[in-house]
Amino acid sequence: MKRNYIFFVFLVFLMLKTSAQSIQDIINQTSLANVTLYVNELSGEVSTVVGGNTVTITHRVSNNDNNLAADYIKEKLTGFGLTITDQVYTPGATGGRNIIATQTGVTNPNNIYIISAHYDSTHNHGADDNASGTAAIIELARILSKYCTENTIVYALWDQEETGLNGSAYYAQQATNNGDNILGAFNIDMMGYDGNDDKHFDIDVRPIANSIAMKDEIISVLNNAAYGIDLIVNVVNPGSPDSDHSSFWNQGYSAVLFGENWKTNDITTGYHSDNDRIGLFNMPYYHKMCKLVVGYIVTVASPIFIDKTITQNGTSLSSNETGSTYQWVDCNNSNTPVFGQTNQQFTPTVSGNYAVQITKNNCTKTSACISFNVLGISDYQLQNIALFPNPVKDNLTITGIQNNSSVLNVKLVSITGKEIFKKILTHSNSKINMQSLATGIYFLEITATDRTKKVFKVIKE
Repeated sequence: MKRNYIFFVFLVFLMLKTSAQSIQDIINQTSLANVTLYVNELSGEVSTVVGGNTVTITHRVSNNDNNLAADYIKEKLTGFGLTITDQVYTPGATGGRNIIATQTGVTNPNNIYIISAHYDSTHNHGADDNASGTAAIIELARILSKYCTENTIVYALWDQEETGLNGSAYYAQQATNNGDNILGAFNIDMMGYDGNDDKHFDIDVRPIANSIAMKDEIISVLNNAAYGIDLIVNVVNPGSPDSDHSSFWNQGYSAVLFGENWKTNDITTGYHSDNDRIGLFNMPYYHKMCKLVVGYIVTVASPIFIDKTITQNGTSLSSNETGSTYQWVDCNNSNTPVFGQTNQQFTPTVSGNYAVQITKNNCTKTSACISFNVLGISDYQLQNIALFPNPVKDNLTITGIQNNSSVLNVKLVSITGKEIFKKILTHSNSKINMQSLATGIYFLEITATDRTKKVFKVIKE
């Protein structure tokens, strides 16, 4: 089995490579409204929809309600386009059910990082223990699943933590048997309570594999001033073995436990009781904790950032992503590729809706469709025509003639309708001598090759 000897060096390289500003943008997508809703739904404060039916998850203790919660989680993660494994196992008195979602890395698919939390509980509600961690992972998956990542991220929601770490122990043993190259398991257990509002949280760690380096990298994300995560860390070493991270320690993998401040006993007053409800949460603290989870996992995932915006001008469309490969597609025809259009810039010959597929570092993303109207000859010839100076004393300059091949017919008419002169106007001959004309108002009529006209009022001083 591969182990984690490259973990620390790899993470340092990753931090240098990944744009802090881009990571900050992703962190800022963490929605307190979303995680609040997920916790309320998982803890039975509000009803939700599972399998097309309106239900209430009253608790996550017995098989029936545990299965309802598992189905809820599975539907959420499926909706983000992730690959789902519904892992049913037999250890434990009644067996259990892990929900595993995988986002496969496009560059290093065998480099695996796990973000996990248990979703079972001991009593009704179980908001802090551990709907708080489960909701944070659902929100992380919502955000990160929109990006390609260089490394593989496994979003793991464990069953039966409360009855002996059964779900995570089963998974970790299977990972060992399969030789999985797990570089780190980041386990969340209870992260919503800060009774004294001191912003403290714990990282539990032991010197197993590269767990210490993993802890250091989390703190590096915390200390990045650009991210603005105002929390204070307590490092607990040797850390507690009493949550799912220890299943990975037992198999020789790097792992940490992340959660509220057990070190000084600032844990929820509703612990392991029906009083464990969202009303006890410190919501600003919980939001910051969720942001730190997102920041760390995004860092190790190493997302591939692709600019999917398009710039449109009068004659063409251009992808704003540089140094990639491109395929323009016809949105009106089920995104059918436009034959031969594989450059960054595309000049449509037919009006319609177009998008571009951009491939970079094995990642392909498609832009939004953009409506494009193919202009006629006259539109191209006349759309940018302008005059200066106006009023004019001597020479009147005409700008906006597209190129040397454009030929425009010009006629100057007095205010009484008398034709003063006619002239052929080209890119290299775009001035009219007005010096000899009497002061007054004139009209300059410019006609394109298809006889379309544009008229300008000219004042002669």
